[in-house]
Amino acid sequence: MKRPLLFQAKYIVVLTLISLLAPLMLVSQQTSKVEGLIKGRSGELIILQTNENPNLVVELTENTDVGQLQGVLKARNKKMSMAALIPGLPVKVEGSYHDGRLIAFTVRFKGNDLKQAEAIEAGTQETKLQAQKSQEELEKQKAELDQQRKALQQQEKKVAANKAAIDAAVARFGQLDDYYIMDEVIVYFGNGKVNVDPKYTSQLMALVEKAKTIDGYMIEVKGYASSSGNAALNQKLSEDRANNVTNILLQKGKAPLTRMLAPGAMGESEQVSNANTPEGQAENRRVVVRVLQNKAIAGL
Repeated sequence: MKRPLLFQAKYIVVLTLISLLAPLMLVSQQTSKVEGLIKGRSGELIILQTNENPNLVVELTENTDVGQLQGVLKARNKKMSMAALIPGLPVKVEGSYHDGRLIAFTVRFKGNDLKQAEAIEAGTQETKLQAQKSQEELEKQKAELDQQRKALQQQEKKVAANKAAIDAAVARFGQLDDYYIMDEVIVYFGNGKVNVDPKYTSQLMALVEKAKTIDGYMIEVKGYASSSGNAALNQKLSEDRANNVTNILLQKGKAPLTRMLAPGAMGESEQVSNANTPEGQAENRRVVVRVLQNKAIAGL
């Protein structure tokens, strides 16, 4: 009877040892050790580059023990803050895998490795700041270029519109040596008359208003007379006619004096129609009012 009892006792001891060692064996099987270089960090997550995995995700917890190996044999361990785990630092991590992540129990690194990583981090930060500054400068230059491009496009549109207006005006009225003729009004007079017929007032007012929309405009007034009669008298008639039209432009049209060319008294010159007929003489008794644009200004 003694041998069965002894056997039972040994059996119980074996079972007890197995129950005590099983959890330790399980923990030992689940624990992993890796070495690698920290590539990046975001909060509690570290991206570790190892020989087996270039992007191993390591998770830090409140219980993770971070330490710096010190001494000649690296046997002493100095407890460190998790803030020391920066990109560029070679580390040894011990932990267990969960959902594809390595939950870190301990993280160890060498003191000289930390200094080197800090130097790299400082250089990287300086590079980042320089890159950020360069990017800001590029964006500023881009904004300035966009503004210049928009201004250039507006100027091109303005030039195109101005050219179209010039082409239309030149096709209708022609041009002088230094000026484009943008518009004109012809005022006719009775024989020996110098007063302006009121029917021309509205035309002259409209001419002034149109002139104000043209860059660098000038207003030219030239008076003429028919060739019948005394030449000296005709010269005086052409002068009085030009002056009377100019006064209307200045007083009623409010044309700036700085935009007015001196009135021209052309007398019997430049007859435009047959002076031997009453109809032709009527066409020669005239004042020609023109809106001119300087060709140099028009090309800007």
